Amino acid sequence: MAASRFMGNSAAASAEAEKKEEISKAQTESQGSGQGSAQGNGGYQQGQRNNGKAVADVSDIVEQAMPTVVAITSTAVYQSNNYGYGWFFRGGPQTYEVPSSGSGIIVGENDKELLIVTNNHVVEDSTSLKVAFIDSEVVDAAIKGTDAETDLAVIAVPLEQIKDDTKSKIKVARLGNSDELKVGQGVVAIGNALGYGQSVTVGYVSALNREVRVSNTSTRELLQTDAAINPGNSGGALLNMKGEVIGINAAKYSSTEVEGIGYAIPISKAEDIMNQLMNRKTMNPVEEAKRGYLGIQGTSVDEESAAAFGMPRGVYVYKILEEGAAAQSDLREKDIITRVDGQSVRNMTDLQELLACYEMGEQIDLTVQSQKDGEYQERTVTITLKAMPQENTETQAQ
Repeated sequence: MAASRFMGNSAAASAEAEKKEEISKAQTESQGSGQGSAQGNGGYQQGQRNNGKAVADVSDIVEQAMPTVVAITSTAVYQSNNYGYGWFFRGGPQTYEVPSSGSGIIVGENDKELLIVTNNHVVEDSTSLKVAFIDSEVVDAAIKGTDAETDLAVIAVPLEQIKDDTKSKIKVARLGNSDELKVGQGVVAIGNALGYGQSVTVGYVSALNREVRVSNTSTRELLQTDAAINPGNSGGALLNMKGEVIGINAAKYSSTEVEGIGYAIPISKAEDIMNQLMNRKTMNPVEEAKRGYLGIQGTSVDEESAAAFGMPRGVYVYKILEEGAAAQSDLREKDIITRVDGQSVRNMTDLQELLACYEMGEQIDLTVQSQKDGEYQERTVTITLKAMPQENTETQAQ
């Protein structure tokens, strides 16, 4: 019986070896006949199969698209709350700088600037911005325009700061049509993952028009993909198999129970906002002696207050100073400022930082929400900025 079992196992092993040899030979022949073949879809090539799943060679797509993507490094200043323990913190809250990383896509240029689109959350609250191109050349950048509601922003780099050698290596991205996407189509994500530099992941379109809650009060319709989108990828490119940008990487669903859920802003829904932001005034702070002022006292309406009291988020105007610019305009006390020249204003800091980029005598358009018959109604107020009024407090907009 023992010998019988031994002979049976030996025969089975021999048969298994012959079977493996035949499979290996068939795979070699299949791979040989498939090498060098392409589908003619923007450089997408069908490669080997791994566990029955096709492995795509996207090197041609990456080679063409990588020069259009940049790495963004920002620095923000945050203030810690002392929670009543001021004595421990030597008199008050402490401020500290926090660096963060993201990505961006080169989408155009004007006579003086190279224009890059990214996510608003990549650049918000930043005190400095730096952009690294494909050749690792690093230059300073400034915010051109932001839109917090759609999480989009455009930043600008002066062309004079970019070396000729770098200019020859970068290029403007080709935009596709995200409305034509189908679930199951292949995609490529490029971005500055974890701040380590540009990297590439691949996947598929998992869902279209996915409604994603981004705060307690708002949702967005996004593309869903299983291509890995990690911290630092935000603002980077999601490409179709033609090498066209069809999405702006925005977020990853983070959970121990969930894997392979990333989101991107559909490019067809972003284009109109992008074009508006590209034509905004570049936000470079002016000298304090030349700076224009509104002449108001205000306070922030944060997300919690907005939800609790049914108020728009922005800056609540509780006093208009007599000698200020606002006193000669149609701005009223109890108005809530939500935008300056189209730029989102979510709090007092946003308003101060935006106004710091305007000189005395410049005209601005404020988008405000005014209460009428118990409801808030939007209107536009045009104001010519003036010098700082004599009456000045910490809560005055600058």
